[in-house]
Amino acid sequence: MGFLKKLFRRREVIEEPGYELEGWDDVTYEKEDFQIDDEEERGQYVRGCLEQIAEASKEVENLQFEYNMVTSYLKDMEEVEALPDKEKARVRELAKKLNDLEEKQSGYQERAKRLSDDKYRQMERMEEVAQEGYDKLTEAEEQRDLIKRDLRRLDGEKNAYIYRRSDLQRLIGDTRTMTIICIVAMIVCILLLLVLQFGFQMNAKLGYLAVAAMGAVAITLIFMKHNDAVKELARVENGIGRIIKLHNATKIRYVNNTRLLDYLYLKYNVTSAGEFGKTWQQYQEEKEERLSFQQAEKELDESQKELIRILRKYHVEDPMIWLHQTAALLDKKEMVEIRHNLIIRRQSLRRRMDYNKEVMAGKAQAQIKELVEDYPEYAKEVLGAVEEFEKEFS
Repeated sequence: MGFLKKLFRRREVIEEPGYELEGWDDVTYEKEDFQIDDEEERGQYVRGCLEQIAEASKEVENLQFEYNMVTSYLKDMEEVEALPDKEKARVRELAKKLNDLEEKQSGYQERAKRLSDDKYRQMERMEEVAQEGYDKLTEAEEQRDLIKRDLRRLDGEKNAYIYRRSDLQRLIGDTRTMTIICIVAMIVCILLLLVLQFGFQMNAKLGYLAVAAMGAVAITLIFMKHNDAVKELARVENGIGRIIKLHNATKIRYVNNTRLLDYLYLKYNVTSAGEFGKTWQQYQEEKEERLSFQQAEKELDESQKELIRILRKYHVEDPMIWLHQTAALLDKKEMVEIRHNLIIRRQSLRRRMDYNKEVMAGKAQAQIKELVEDYPEYAKEVLGAVEEFEKEFS
């Protein structure tokens, strides 16, 4: 069970405001919703918990690369701010020169701007990943809509099953009551017939036959109704368990999808894929116009090379990004704002990693542990399922 131990290693958790997701992020595998003594349902319960752990582990691995990249950016900022005074002055001089050249080449006075300078620089910084980012946003939003439809459909099916279960339980109670009433009625009729036969010397043979026939028919019909209701109730109970499992799996998808969208909106500073696509289109058009006004390409190239050389000399891991963040080299406020944005991004990543470790996987692990403790007779079977799943997972 190596991946379980690795996944649940304790680490510091950053306190962050939670998300309100209409109760869909409350992923549970309550034993009360399953018949634990049933081997098939017990296996489904354990498998569901293990799949939740595996999903959380996979999500953490996917987040780790982005987290390391953001951390690298923050480290580069520390290296830039720690430059010697002489080199820092030269870097600022180059940054100022780069800013001036870019303004000269843009030709703003000859046309109306499609994008603000800040928005243009933002899109420029993410140019290489813009199409990928737009595709991710579009796919995530489409997935969110599909998941919401699935959740609403499952909610409706679950409520329908619960309503039907109540009807069946009421019907079973009614059939029992009707059976008692029929028996009592037959006894009363027989007593009356006995009175007529022995008290009034009447022939009650046909009466006995009629009471027996009607009683038999009534009880048979009631028994058939009762038996059908019991069978259907069993099917409904199984259906409720199946829907709960599907509901939990869909909740996991919804939570991770929502966290992903929140992070992408933060990363690309947009509120929707449509907004990002429109801004990206405007940026592409403006970029073509700016390129047509370039007059000092050689000087710009030389200044960029010198800035990269200085930054590389002082161990800045990704100096290329600073070519598009010259405002931060000139203005401490801009540097602070970029650092703040990176810290928020890293916290968002950490929150998602911790959520998957501590909440998603943690709850599932606790459910398995609780199952083993509450049902020791199944402990060997459960631990065997965990080991088998771990082999499959690895």
